[in-house]
Formats: sequence, C-alpha cells, structure tokens
Amino acid sequence: MSRGRIYFRLMLIALGFLILWLYLGGAQDIRRWFSPKPDAAPRTVAARGDLAADEKSTIELFEKARDSVVFITTRAQVRDFWTRNVFTVPRGTGSGFIWDDAGHVITNYHVIENASEATVRLSDGSDYRAALVGASPAHDIAVLRIGVGFKRRPPVPLGTSFDLKVGQKVFAIGNPFGLDWTLTTGIVSALDRSLSGNGGTIEHLIQTDAAINPGNSGGPLLDSAGRLIGINTAIYSPSGASAGIGFAVPVDTVNRVVPELIRHGRFIRPSLGVELDERLNDRMKDVLRIDGILVLRVLPGSAAERAGLVGATVSRRGEVTPGDIITAVNQKQVETVSRLQSRLDEFAVGDTVTVTILRDGKTQDVAVTLQPGN
Repeated sequence: MSRGRIYFRLMLIALGFLILWLYLGGAQDIRRWFSPKPDAAPRTVAARGDLAADEKSTIELFEKARDSVVFITTRAQVRDFWTRNVFTVPRGTGSGFIWDDAGHVITNYHVIENASEATVRLSDGSDYRAALVGASPAHDIAVLRIGVGFKRRPPVPLGTSFDLKVGQKVFAIGNPFGLDWTLTTGIVSALDRSLSGNGGTIEHLIQTDAAINPGNSGGPLLDSAGRLIGINTAIYSPSGASAGIGFAVPVDTVNRVVPELIRHGRFIRPSLGVELDERLNDRMKDVLRIDGILVLRVLPGSAAERAGLVGATVSRRGEVTPGDIITAVNQKQVETVSRLQSRLDEFAVGDTVTVTILRDGKTQDVAVTLQPGN
C-alpha cells in the first residue's frame, strides 16, 4: 500500500473522531473556551455582630492572665564517656506562673527534676536564668526565682480550692508541646483525687477535663473569675496526650507549701512522731483485718510518745501484736499512710490535732501536738 493511501485513511479516521466529539458536545466546549469570562467580583463579607457574653469574659480572662504565665526550659549536665568532659543538653519544657513581685515563679517539681539549669521565658519573649529556691516532691511543687530588674508581670490572683464544685468552669493556660501560651477550657470533673508519682502519692488533686498535654505541667488552672485554683500537674492517658482527664494540685495546698519553700527551701511536714509503712500496712490490713493505719513504732521523745500512743510489738516467733490503729484525724477518716500525711499537711508544726485510734477493740481520741517531720 502506498504512503499516500495510508495518510488518506488516517485523515478519514481523525475526521470520524472529530465528528463524534462534536456530536457528543464538543461544540459547547469550543464556545466555552472562546467565550469572554465575566469579571471575578469578591463576595460581600457578612457583619459579625457582637461577641457573646461568655466569649468576651473568656477573652478578658486570658488577656489578663497571659502575662503572668511563663515558659520554662531546662537543661541537664552529662559527662562524655570517652573524654570525661561535662556539658549540658536540653532536658525538657514546662509551664509556670509569676507568684509575687519578688520574681518567684511556681511550677511542678517534675518539670525541673534532675535539671542543672532552667530558663524562664516571659510573654514578651525575654529569657531569664532561674535559680531554684525550694521544692517539695511530695506535693509536686517547685519555686524558682528570676531577677526583678525587668518590667514586672502581675502575679496570678489567688483563689481558693476548698469550695470548688464539680461542674464549675475552669481554664488552663500553658505551653503544650511547646506551643506557647495556649488556653484550654473545661470543667471540674471530680475532686479529692489521688495520684502516685515521685515516690509517693499526691492527695486532694482537682480532676478536670480541660485539655492538659505534655508541656502544660506547672501552668495555672483558673476559675471563671481568673483566680488561681490549682497547678496543672498531670494527665491520665495511655497515649501520652490529653484524653479528657487531667489533674491539678489545689491552690490551698500551693498557698500552704510555697511560703515554706521560700522561707526554708523545703516544706517541713508536720508529724505525729510515729513510724509507718504504706506497703506493710496494706499487707497487714488483710492479715489483721484492720481498717486504719497500724502504728509500727512510737519514736522516743516524740509527740506521739508524749500523747501516749502505743506501737506494735513483735514476738520471738515473729508474731505481730498490733498496738494503736489510727482511723481518723480531726474526725476525718484516714485509710492509707499517704492520706494520713495529707491530712496532717493541712496543719502546721505546733498545732494540736485529735487523733482517733483503735486500741484493744475500743475507739478513743488522743490529742497530739504536731512536731517537725523529716
């Protein structure tokens, strides 16, 4: 077949496809391509109207509290295995807030734990080296201090936590995942919770569903009046992200512990002067069928000895004869050693409390004047 015939047949095939395309609507596409396009005019923006009252109050709360919240970064010293040189590496981040005009900053103990240095960043972006003033691992509270030669930020207004109600609104400000000055909202979802950590149990925690994520630790939990009601301290989450259950150290605890840390560098816990053991007490509860705290030993010369408390005795065969069993402090029941210590923390050294004990199957009250603990 000649080359000319081949070209002729190809042209017929192409002509056939063109006719089919025009039949199926191709002419409309041609007109659309060559028709003039209308001018693109912007749409009219609808008027927003005024913000709702609760939105206004939330915005005002955040704007007032924001400058009092700080971002904390920590570094730790490490030693090179080969050269034995010591250098610092980034350790972690957290949140905190201004406590007073003297430059004290409050955060969680676990934010600065094992750190060799800490830097506090204010809301204007300025950074300050911080010194550790004192810490109480049992309450997960730490006090830092930065220089006061800067434009002072207002301290967070103090509120109360003893009168909190489940269901009331709360607001958390912090730096989750390093995203600085983030506001989340929620409600008080439960009160008087316990959480194990730092080698002990933290009592009387506030539970909230306000989103608290890594980096929020140490930031303030505020009520709807913008008052401090707690320090965001932990989340309950299998994944490590907020799952709707967060915890905060109540401000009543903060307001009792922080002044002690500023004055003494540590919290001097009030004590009865008795030897107790959480694990042993849990085992003995089942063995001895007791509902309280077994006094293992009364320390010589202690407040408990002066009050006449009696410790347990152990025979040569290893049989334990219980002495006094503590069941309440000032009519508030105590079931565990950590709960007992938490009740005592509500008082100061030198205060006299009424300790309810079970002795020889009979209940009686004993007055004990609290002494300094370890």
